[in-house]
Amino acid sequence: MRFTEWLGIKGDTAGIVQYDLLRWFSLVSVLIITFVALGLGFIASRFVVNESIQRDAALTAQFIQSLASTEVGTHHLPQHQMGEMLDPRADLVYSNATRSKRQMARREFLEHIENIARQPDTLLVTIYAPDNVVIWSSNPALMGNKVVEDDQLNESFATKTRIFATYHDVVPEREEQKFPRPPKGFFIENYIPMLNASGDAVAMIEIYKEPSDLVARTQHGYILMWLATSVGGALIYLALYRIVRRASAILAAQQKQIMQNEAFVAMGEMSAAVAHSLRNPLTSIRSSAELVQEIAPPNVHRNVADIILQVDRMASWVRDLLATSSPSAAAAEPVDPIAAIHETLAAYQPQIRACQVDVELALPETAQPVVSQRVLLLQVLNSLVSNALEAMPKGGKLSIGLTRAESSRKLAIIVSDTGEGMSEAQRKRLFQPFTTTKRGGLGVGLVMVKRIMERFGGAVDIHSTQEQGTRVELTLQLAS
Repeated sequence: MRFTEWLGIKGDTAGIVQYDLLRWFSLVSVLIITFVALGLGFIASRFVVNESIQRDAALTAQFIQSLASTEVGTHHLPQHQMGEMLDPRADLVYSNATRSKRQMARREFLEHIENIARQPDTLLVTIYAPDNVVIWSSNPALMGNKVVEDDQLNESFATKTRIFATYHDVVPEREEQKFPRPPKGFFIENYIPMLNASGDAVAMIEIYKEPSDLVARTQHGYILMWLATSVGGALIYLALYRIVRRASAILAAQQKQIMQNEAFVAMGEMSAAVAHSLRNPLTSIRSSAELVQEIAPPNVHRNVADIILQVDRMASWVRDLLATSSPSAAAAEPVDPIAAIHETLAAYQPQIRACQVDVELALPETAQPVVSQRVLLLQVLNSLVSNALEAMPKGGKLSIGLTRAESSRKLAIIVSDTGEGMSEAQRKRLFQPFTTTKRGGLGVGLVMVKRIMERFGGAVDIHSTQEQGTRVELTLQLAS
């Protein structure tokens, strides 16, 4: 079992922190937005193309039907429709005068159709009788031929509605697709039924067109549509990415805080266990030391007094640890930083002498109180001085000073040593709970320092270089 698991830090919490929300959003959102943009672009472009071509075919049909109505009215044939006059074989049943008018109207109408056939975008115009015989065509080779298999022609005759189709290549099986010039690419086919007075389809006009101008405009529309879709998709992605990036940062900060809170809860539980376990042994040690002090010779009184002092200091540290880990700590109070520094150094005088460390103080005679708690500020200074002495086992210099920023209501306590120092990787991991470079250490000292400083609106900043020493700057709010 890992130590962090014993302390109650669950593995699934760490797993949540490792989940890269931003990366997964980037991948999934790009795929979804790209798919939707492509789908919408394809659907919209196809809709525009189909609508444009259908509209062009409908206008052509309306124009031809308008020409037919005009020719019928011009030649005074009120009882006839142009569709009935397109097949010359039907003229035999009429009188010479009526036949002449029909022929004249048909000839002028076909002249208009021939003009349409001469348009640059027209490939072929063919007129069919109800028996599928070609009665007129812009390609004379088709005149008189009978088209046997043409489902679209038969459907248009049967339904009496306009039939529309598109092609990209000539179909060899379509015998009527004998164009005077081959199409260059995309072309359309439009069947226009010509009705009689009874509403029956008595002739069918088939027009093949290669709408070059329409295709060019459509391609231009393609470009604009795909460009708009791409820009819109990119804007949506960037907007969502910014929102998710901010949410991811907030979640990461909250998850980090949750992990720290779990570590602090574990620290509180551990502190309670340590306090419970050490309370009785410390009391026994102190009582025994007091008894020894009464019966010991004078030359050992100083050593016994040191034992009692260190026992009291250990008991005080246990109480401080419990106070630090408690979520309901007392309110802030004004604390004299100079007095706290001197009290800390007095407690560590035996270790300072033993390590042969020189202490250099840069303190004014008085300083404005800072916002903290006396016991907690002492705990912070104790932790920093203890770390500094451990980094200088063979001697060195411990420097403590105070600085105040003129432009802000803050005071900085600077503690520096000439000890072993730390690497950059070690420095970055200093404030992670239960992370330590000391043999036998728990890795909670600097974590508590950071927690105490932040509790009262302060901050801690550490600079360290291997073999050159460490500099710690504590920034505290000045009491009003």
